[in-house]
Amino acid sequence: MLDFRKVGDELEQHRTALARRPGFDAKLIDRVKELWEARAAAIHETQGAQERRNALNNDMKRIMREGGDEEKARAREEARAVSERVKSLEARTKEIEDALETLMLEIPNVPHPSVPTGADESANVVVRTWGDKPAFDFEPKEHDEIGLALGLLDFDAAARVAGARFVVEYGALAKMERALAAFMIDVHVAESGYREVAVPYMVNRDALIGTGQLPKFESDLFKVPYSETTDYFLVPTAEVPVTNLYRGTIIEAPLPIALCCHTPCFRSEAGAAGKDTRGMIRMHQFHKVELVRFVEPETSYDEHEKLVAHAEAVLQKLGLHYRVVVLSSGDLSASAAKCYDLEVWLPGADRYREISSCSNFEDYQARRARIRYKRDKKDKARLVHTLNGSGLPTGRTLIAILEQYQQRDGSVIIPEALRPYMQMERIEARS
Repeated sequence: MLDFRKVGDELEQHRTALARRPGFDAKLIDRVKELWEARAAAIHETQGAQERRNALNNDMKRIMREGGDEEKARAREEARAVSERVKSLEARTKEIEDALETLMLEIPNVPHPSVPTGADESANVVVRTWGDKPAFDFEPKEHDEIGLALGLLDFDAAARVAGARFVVEYGALAKMERALAAFMIDVHVAESGYREVAVPYMVNRDALIGTGQLPKFESDLFKVPYSETTDYFLVPTAEVPVTNLYRGTIIEAPLPIALCCHTPCFRSEAGAAGKDTRGMIRMHQFHKVELVRFVEPETSYDEHEKLVAHAEAVLQKLGLHYRVVVLSSGDLSASAAKCYDLEVWLPGADRYREISSCSNFEDYQARRARIRYKRDKKDKARLVHTLNGSGLPTGRTLIAILEQYQQRDGSVIIPEALRPYMQMERIEARS
């Protein structure tokens, strides 16, 4: 979340910056203004009462030494009343600051100046492309048609087991998902210096507040009631448990800290009714390798570029054509200050689809989760900057392989980098 002190000091600058986000409710800034002014008044009154209390304390020495009983009684009563007034005003100031902290949970991050202004994804800007679109001497099919023809995808069986937006994978495709996860982790650990971590697949409410999914996006989550006082949530992404590994702590290890993690991810897709109902694009359950970096504020945008390159490296090793786009202010998540999407080409669908989002949250998550660091023991604790990106979702990578490596006879070539993990060169078509 944003620092209410900075927002209060720079109200109009924040009003202008946040107006770049379409749909931002400017009344939130009006409410900040009201609370900020009330806080200033309470602080001013508190300071006046404290000064009066200090003056009375000085007078009390003389009165207790020289004054009569009546004067001493009056002085004690006034001192008691002023002391109660100070406590009341301090409590009022704390109450206002708590209200400001709560209000900050509803206000999105300020877009970085380099983020293009726009209403939605149509204003995203292509930064670069890699590789060439694969050429076919036949009409390329979409991934679900390929998988069904191979007899390796089954949406009907998944529907019997769970419902819509689930899939069952068999044989070589089940193996490919497993192989992709191992391949991606190996690349990130061996070549990019990440440390692998395995985390819980359920998290508590505080963890989701820390990374920004709560309170606003609870409808997108799968809640698991545990007791009358406790709810767990299935992880929507490993970003949540991995980032929260340092919640409420002061990091004294050298930065950056780079962690990678493979987990299932669970999303209700509450806002996606009627969208991408075909195939494996938008599922309630999918698997993903996530990259999370904890970095110093001064280097966070250089580190952001590195993170993007680490996610790109997987696509390049797999020989998958893709492009990199920087998201506009209208397509940016609430927590991110800047985000690049990697969009992989799907020839069967004849379009690019997002396969990775690489975000710089600056100190937005760190303030919510109270994650700080010290360069050395004498240094003052400061908020870290957090970055995260998909590196990559195994399901969407599988989709891209099916579509970009499909053959006329219905078979699918295995990318060379993946062959040692799958111990095969091709998924053969059914005769």
